[in-house]
Amino acid sequence: MASNLSKELRGKYKRRSFPVRIGDKVKVMRGQFKGKISAIDKVDVTKYKVYLTDVALKKEGGQAPIKYPLSPSNIQLITLNLDDKARIKALERTKK
Repeated sequence: MASNLSKELRGKYKRRSFPVRIGDKVKVMRGQFKGKISAIDKVDVTKYKVYLTDVALKKEGGQAPIKYPLSPSNIQLITLNLDDKARIKALERTKK
């Protein structure tokens, strides 16, 4: 499940898209939350959806807000979570 990279990351890593992970910082490109910048909170592989920390629907009656599912095609990666060494190697493979 991959999302497209920002122009800065495209120039740096010579890639157009990269798989999403928890902790990546993204920008919403489509929908009612367009322009919002947030971090990935959950990745649902079975439903092919991504949940962000600050993107939620408010419910009437003061109940807890519901996380809003987004498609990875509607978000853009701004910064990558590079805690995993395998992910760094994956970036260097295509850098050449």
